[in-house]
Amino acid sequence: MTTLHEQPATKTAASSNAGRERRKHRRHDMAMQGIAVDRWDSKRRVGKSFGEIVDISAGGVRIRTQADDVLPDGQIRLRLELPDYAGISPFIESNETGKMEAKREWIGWMNVKRVNRIDSTRIDIAGQLVDMSDLDRGMLGLYLSTQPLAA
Repeated sequence: MTTLHEQPATKTAASSNAGRERRKHRRHDMAMQGIAVDRWDSKRRVGKSFGEIVDISAGGVRIRTQADDVLPDGQIRLRLELPDYAGISPFIESNETGKMEAKREWIGWMNVKRVNRIDSTRIDIAGQLVDMSDLDRGMLGLYLSTQPLAA
C-alpha cells in the first residue's frame, strides 16, 4: 500500500519519459502567413530571398525553400522579419542612448540540423537560431505566445 507521497516502484525510467516534450521551446505554426526569410550577405548588407517560415520557436526555425545547396551540420546567415502582432514586436534593440526599442528584424546564424526533401522542388530546412541574444529570445517567445502552436 502506498501513501499519498509515495510512488509505486513499478515505473521504469523509460516509461516515465514517455510522452515528454524534448524541445526546449514550443513550435508555432507560421506556414499560412507566408513570412519570407532572406539569406543574408553581410558584406553587401543585403538579403536574397531564401524561402518561407513553416514553423518557428524561440530556439529555432523550419523553412520551406527551393534551395538545394544546404546540407545538415552547416550554418546559414538569415534575416527574419516578422510583423508586429497583438501590439507585440518580435525583437528588441538597444539604441545609442541605451534605450530599448522594438524592432521587427533579426539577422543571425542558423545551425542546420535537418534537410528534408518534400517533393521535386521544395525542401524543408530546420535548425537552431544560435547567436540570438537572451533579450531577443525572450521577446520572440512572448511574441510567439500569441500565435497558434504547431502540431
